[in-house]
Amino acid sequence: MSVTARLRELGIELPPVVRPVASYVPAKAHGDLVYTAGQLPMIEGELPAVGKVGDGPGLVPAADASGLARQCALNALAAAADAVGGVDRVTGVLKVTGFVASVPEFTGQPGVINGASDVLGEIFGDDGRHARSAVGVPVLPLDSPVEVEVVFTVA
Repeated sequence: MSVTARLRELGIELPPVVRPVASYVPAKAHGDLVYTAGQLPMIEGELPAVGKVGDGPGLVPAADASGLARQCALNALAAAADAVGGVDRVTGVLKVTGFVASVPEFTGQPGVINGASDVLGEIFGDDGRHARSAVGVPVLPLDSPVEVEVVFTVA
């Protein structure tokens, strides 16, 4: 099944490629790989949430942050597809690196980044299984709670 057909089956519409907020390109192809820049969970040019992930007033709950990581992964797929001439040229996922801006006592970064890993698995099946890092950091660009970069395989 093509990636386009799988996205349709899942009811997922890829977002437009997020414009860079600094001096870089959203994705760069090299050989049979495409590397994405760190993708923020932008929706229509805006961050749906800002701040640190954690438990308590004024913090982004882990469940919400997981949804934001999912959006980051979809933004990464859109950037990769644009770099290689279409989503159906993207064949799988090699590596995901996720960053979670979190308070020092929060240790649930892997669960947050599951939002990205899970949607990529839904889209690519076994070809979506990947190596991964999930890292807690003090702050991310634009005060985003999460940022995800992905290395995709391409045909």
